[in-house]
Amino acid sequence: MRPLVTALGLLAGWELLVWLARLPPYILPPPSRVAVVLMERRALLLEQAAWTGAEMMLGLALGLLLGAALAVLFAASAGWRRWALPLVIVSQAIPVIAVAPLLVLWLGYGMASKVAMAALVIFFPVVSSLYDGLRRTDPGWLELARTMDASPRAVLLQIRLPAALPAFASGARIAAAVAPIGAVIGEWVGASAGLGFLMTQSLARGQTPLAFAALFVLCLLGLALYVATDRLARRLVPWQPIQGD
Repeated sequence: MRPLVTALGLLAGWELLVWLARLPPYILPPPSRVAVVLMERRALLLEQAAWTGAEMMLGLALGLLLGAALAVLFAASAGWRRWALPLVIVSQAIPVIAVAPLLVLWLGYGMASKVAMAALVIFFPVVSSLYDGLRRTDPGWLELARTMDASPRAVLLQIRLPAALPAFASGARIAAAVAPIGAVIGEWVGASAGLGFLMTQSLARGQTPLAFAALFVLCLLGLALYVATDRLARRLVPWQPIQGD
């Protein structure tokens, strides 16, 4: 009940602020007006949410796959790590908003550029967390594997990778939280559908309540994606204690 009470308190404060400051709806609409728009335009919002949700899920899947593959490659090959790891780090120094127009130019205004943008935002937390987990394998386990004359491949797949799954689960949770960023930035730069596109069009036309309604739906999408990823991560590493349970 605590998150619900907090949310209701924030909404009440928002409503009171708009009423006391007498702000026009095109500057800051009250929550009551946003709720009315949510009901009136629910068909449009659901249609655009389906598009953005697909971009987020595909981007998350691609980012997780790419990030996990790179982390395993870095752990298995020192040569690949020395050459490719600096490039991965440099790629994160480039602002995402600067890359978005190039992806739209190369991949078009459709879903492909938005999925690529989401994957670009997602893959680095996955690479970083999983590679860190692979490096921090219990030395006792590795020593036992060497004593039993285990091959490097067997050590990686049967000892180091399972031991790094909790770190991978943490990276996946972070990736799910930032997945909406890439998709929406891509829609802002150039798109023909999606919640980010709807927000841009609504603000350009002075329909601020509709933009807030789209933002609310986007928050729900992001929350749902995070909760689903968290549930899957808990099943992936059931032996890991979760704080707060």
